[in-house]
Amino acid sequence: MEVSNIHQEINITPALQARIDELLSHYPADKKKSALLPVLHEVQDAHDNWLSAPLMDKVAEILEIQPIEVYEVVSFYTMYNQKPIGKYMFEFCRTSCCALRGAEDLIDYTCQKLGIKPGETTPDGMFTVVGVECLGACGYAPMMQLGDFYKEHLTKEKVDQIIEDCRAGKIDLHKQDSYTEQ
Repeated sequence: MEVSNIHQEINITPALQARIDELLSHYPADKKKSALLPVLHEVQDAHDNWLSAPLMDKVAEILEIQPIEVYEVVSFYTMYNQKPIGKYMFEFCRTSCCALRGAEDLIDYTCQKLGIKPGETTPDGMFTVVGVECLGACGYAPMMQLGDFYKEHLTKEKVDQIIEDCRAGKIDLHKQDSYTEQ
């Protein structure tokens, strides 16, 4: 497991704790571990979209499980970040359909345009580019996830436009807006 040496403040606010409690209410009291995935999502969202080792330890404490059980899940799934990421995380699908339709070239193009390598974040903290496993939108290849939405049938021109729109603050990562692909 990759562990960031960057300090992250653990801030389990009353609102976050209430959300965790609500999630836990969906499972038997002796099966708190069953809530691990949704709890990790909530905690990550509340902590600048990444999970430090101390924060993962806190999740383990809340769920009354061993820290290694949290580490195993966080290190397995690409949806959990173990180091700070950019405001805009471009998660390019790199499996069969997308790869055959040029995803690797688009990853390279995007990284070159932003001056970073896959897995890195731009110095201004604006962009992170990663390759991920199948996002389940094979008919729309090549594609990527940006926030809660898919960007499909990507081309270099579309990537350029997405970067420009991100820089201009035109993309809301969590709300459907006029920008999303048709």
